[in-house]
Amino acid sequence: MSARKAPATAGNPQQSDPKRPSPDPTTNHPHRGTTLQPGTQLGLLVTLVIAVLSYQLNTTMVTPALPDIGRSFTVSEGTLALVSSLFFLAGAVAGILLTRWSDFIGRARMLLAVLVILLVGTLICALAPNFPIFVAGRVLQGISGAVFQLAYMILSESVSPAVLGTMLGIISAANGGVGGLDGWLGGILTDRFGFQAIFFVIAGLAAVAIFLTVRLLTTQERPAASGKMDWWGGGLLSLSLIFLTYYVTIGGVRGWFAPASLSLFAVAALFFFVFCMVEHRVSSPLFALRHLASRHCWPLIAVTLLSLASVFTVINFTVALFAQNSDVGYGLEAGRAALLYLTPPALIGLVAAPLSGWLAGKIGWLTVLRTGLFLSLCAIGGIWIFLDHQRVVFTLIALLGITYNGMILTTVNGLGVILAPPEAPGSLPGLNGAAFGVGASLGIGLVAPLVGTWDGYRGALAVSAGVAALALLCAWVLKMRTDS
Repeated sequence: MSARKAPATAGNPQQSDPKRPSPDPTTNHPHRGTTLQPGTQLGLLVTLVIAVLSYQLNTTMVTPALPDIGRSFTVSEGTLALVSSLFFLAGAVAGILLTRWSDFIGRARMLLAVLVILLVGTLICALAPNFPIFVAGRVLQGISGAVFQLAYMILSESVSPAVLGTMLGIISAANGGVGGLDGWLGGILTDRFGFQAIFFVIAGLAAVAIFLTVRLLTTQERPAASGKMDWWGGGLLSLSLIFLTYYVTIGGVRGWFAPASLSLFAVAALFFFVFCMVEHRVSSPLFALRHLASRHCWPLIAVTLLSLASVFTVINFTVALFAQNSDVGYGLEAGRAALLYLTPPALIGLVAAPLSGWLAGKIGWLTVLRTGLFLSLCAIGGIWIFLDHQRVVFTLIALLGITYNGMILTTVNGLGVILAPPEAPGSLPGLNGAAFGVGASLGIGLVAPLVGTWDGYRGALAVSAGVAALALLCAWVLKMRTDS
């Protein structure tokens, strides 16, 4: 394998040579240099897919097992919610910190570390004697949520622009699991062997991912950047995110302007203000504010958050509940409702995501993103109009498998890497990844008080359509870099 070129820096003549052509911001990045051979690229892709599935299966396979977990540990439904909430919260915080830290210690080393943490947490869940220890294992599993952002960055630094979009799409497709089959398998394992069997299966997959990472990635590690991690900034931003997440959760139940909700929002704002003060004073900030305030960064974070708050909510909450509502909805059983309205977009996304990545490399990432948002907005409007027509809603939900699971998710993940500040390539992917969890919680919190009646479900769809329109507006504000 050929030797790697050092990334361009302020003191590197590669960056300022007037004879060098201007880079294309959609295909080149100062941290994307060496291209692997086709065979090695395939091995890299397989390794990263197994790595991200090791994390993702902890959501899709575990969900059907939640009732059995509650019965085994004799906990209430409210307490059982910690199994998922703390898992996702740990993933959001870890995504911000670990992706940026990987700038300084290396991507492959960080990926290996989070996979080892995932394996330890999974074994704790499988062998936990009581609920607190089980939850501790779930938190360790959640920390490995940074694996998605690490996978995107490793790809961007290892493959050519010609195949980057397609490979990013394949990794993005894994974000939805295995087209619904993983949830079905989780239910079968739980029924026959107990919920512990799920975690032993995931532990085996994580062990394979660790082996492949050691074998294929650690030997190809790029030189790490100079500087040191901004732990003060990372801690403050993490605390702000935690309180913001709880504000969204509590606000959707008690009211957005209730004293308890406003108190949480005020604390989140306070930590963010202090974070901004710190970022002005450190040499290697977690996220330089001049970049965060630019049209290359904040609109992307807003698009991600608002897309999850709108389209994700329509698929996974509003329509899913309406399909099972026997008073005003279709009155379907849970299994049939999932088969008709959750499985199709997931299966379609497995194909649509790689195709969307390939298309983004041909016609532009922003073009695919804006088109996906516009078509998703049209689909939500169609569901609002034809809500009482089951087949029409089925068709429009399937369309969202293309426009949302394919076009939107692939492009927001890819742009998180492409638009990252050159001197801090791990900053934007981490913060953009955290927007996924906050957006999903926000969307459900906005519409949950409305559903239950015919007018309520239509009102929820109208709210989601309005949020999707805001996402489309932010996508038009988003701007590609010209100085990458």
